[in-house]
Amino acid sequence: MSEVQRTAPISVVLGAIGSIRSAIIPAIAIAFSGIGGGGRFLVAVGVGLAAAAIGTLTSYIGWRRLTYVIGENDIRVESGILSRAARSVPYERIQDVSLEAKPLPRLFGLVSVKFETGAGGADDLALQYLTRAEGERLRELVRERREDAPTAAPAGEKQAGTTPASDTGESALFAMGPQRLLTFGLFEFSLAVFAVLGGLLQYVDNVTSVELWDVNLWYGWLKQQGSTVATLGPIAQAIGVVVGLIGLVLVGTVTGVVRTVLRDWGFTLTRSARGFRRQRGLFTRTDVVMPAHRVQALVIDTGLVRYRLGWHSLSFVSLAQDILSESHVVAPFAQMDEIAPIVSQAGFHLPDAGISWHRASKRHMADRAIGGALLCLAAAIPAALFAPFGVALIPLGAAVVLVAANLYAWEFRRHAVDATQIFATTGLLSPTSRIATRLKLHSVEIAQSPLARLRGYATLHLGLAGGTFAIPGVPLDEARALRAQILETIAATDYSRLDAPLSDGDDQTFSGAQSGFSANLAAT
Repeated sequence: MSEVQRTAPISVVLGAIGSIRSAIIPAIAIAFSGIGGGGRFLVAVGVGLAAAAIGTLTSYIGWRRLTYVIGENDIRVESGILSRAARSVPYERIQDVSLEAKPLPRLFGLVSVKFETGAGGADDLALQYLTRAEGERLRELVRERREDAPTAAPAGEKQAGTTPASDTGESALFAMGPQRLLTFGLFEFSLAVFAVLGGLLQYVDNVTSVELWDVNLWYGWLKQQGSTVATLGPIAQAIGVVVGLIGLVLVGTVTGVVRTVLRDWGFTLTRSARGFRRQRGLFTRTDVVMPAHRVQALVIDTGLVRYRLGWHSLSFVSLAQDILSESHVVAPFAQMDEIAPIVSQAGFHLPDAGISWHRASKRHMADRAIGGALLCLAAAIPAALFAPFGVALIPLGAAVVLVAANLYAWEFRRHAVDATQIFATTGLLSPTSRIATRLKLHSVEIAQSPLARLRGYATLHLGLAGGTFAIPGVPLDEARALRAQILETIAATDYSRLDAPLSDGDDQTFSGAQSGFSANLAAT
């Protein structure tokens, strides 16, 4: 049996600092409230000291009671102060091992090590905090004991512009410098700062005499401001509105830039024999490795404005999660000629010019358009009966816009199938493309609502480990033909060997499956 180990002793200090940080706001509230009378400042200091003492003691006991063992077949972790919890995770269940360094632990050279099992959330196993060297050692050890031999890049997949990132065999695939980050941030408009301010406002009445939730207070303020605005001329009022909108845009733009820089500073994606390695973050630095053979699908996304300028983002769908998302972002802001080499390195290919695209059923298109219009028309009836004259024209206009938008969006809802992959694209003004390989689909389902059964179309749900893939509005005959083709591939696939690196014999079997699949596709 392997030796019982503990996390880094400095974790005790970090835990104590976290307890003090949590006590700061209550201490400030006490200092500016009536609690304790004239001695309220001493009470506030006492609360801080008590929090420090209790936090340090709790952190120390928790550190002493948390142990982990690196066994031959699994990692075992025991924790708990009063009630003990023991957990064992076999190596074959660990999909990824990621390292995260938040600002304070990073100052001490510590990282959180997360063993991702593919289930996400509480089912993942984490150790905090370990030294970076120990975290790197654990990551390499897990790879070795999972018996995942290095998967060499296929011959001929080296792309133009790919340069060595280090002498460890890693090649740089994508990186974002400060100028690219700034450009990216300009498209990440965000008003999250107002949500933060709203959260802080709930503490205002604790530290001041202002009753923030007093309705009369706001009514009086709005009445006063309304009187002031009324005294201004129409030109001044229009200028005020324009200035306010410009200020809102500036706040949202600056917030977007700041968030982007904090999240993606130093973004690099490299490729080695073991897989893809992504590092990013200004204060909280994350280091994630994704084995290439565990990439289940690709998602190429974009935005309303960035699409017109040729900017897209590329994500890998895998069994592990990335910040509560089903996919790992590997190129958040890139042109298609930068995305293509990454797609190739992952073992996928983009649709070529000769691929045959199929659109959703025209009946599905018509039903969506009519359904949206009926909702607006339902709102127009009470508006016409009870609202002032002309108000009913608003939902009527919205109905026309919805019908036109659905008819136009039908042109962008399409899917295609080739010998090895399935493609689907949706989105009216900012299309999203999904690409999945047939060999990694484990189920296929045809779903029909009562209306869809009546009208003869269906939604095709493809079972994809770690993500979702659905193609809505497929004509029923076409959906059945696709299901038959995919089920044939599923029946011919050995899923116990699917995630293992391909040997020469497996490679021949894989090629044979592709050839058979091509023949079946041609027959249909």
